[in-house]
Amino acid sequence: MSLVFIGIDPDTGDDESPTVWIDTTRRELLFQGWKPEADQDAECTAFSLPGHAVGIPDHEAVIRIPARMVHMIREACDAIEALGAAAEPVR
Repeated sequence: MSLVFIGIDPDTGDDESPTVWIDTTRRELLFQGWKPEADQDAECTAFSLPGHAVGIPDHEAVIRIPARMVHMIREACDAIEALGAAAEPVR
């Protein structure tokens, strides 16, 4: 199995579970989080960057995860780097 559990937000209840994993085969970080609030979604959707279309493509998503999970994200980044993240990801 290529999916490695890193951590889950310890401050959420039974029906909420922002989570961090790494995929060791694809060398990717995976996040489960909350959907953005309407104002956050609108701002992300309207964000403009030269050379990129405005909006969120159908195959992408914006999620929210609490800042208290930063240490888990750092752990996931360290784990991916240890695998040799410079290698080309598998698609």
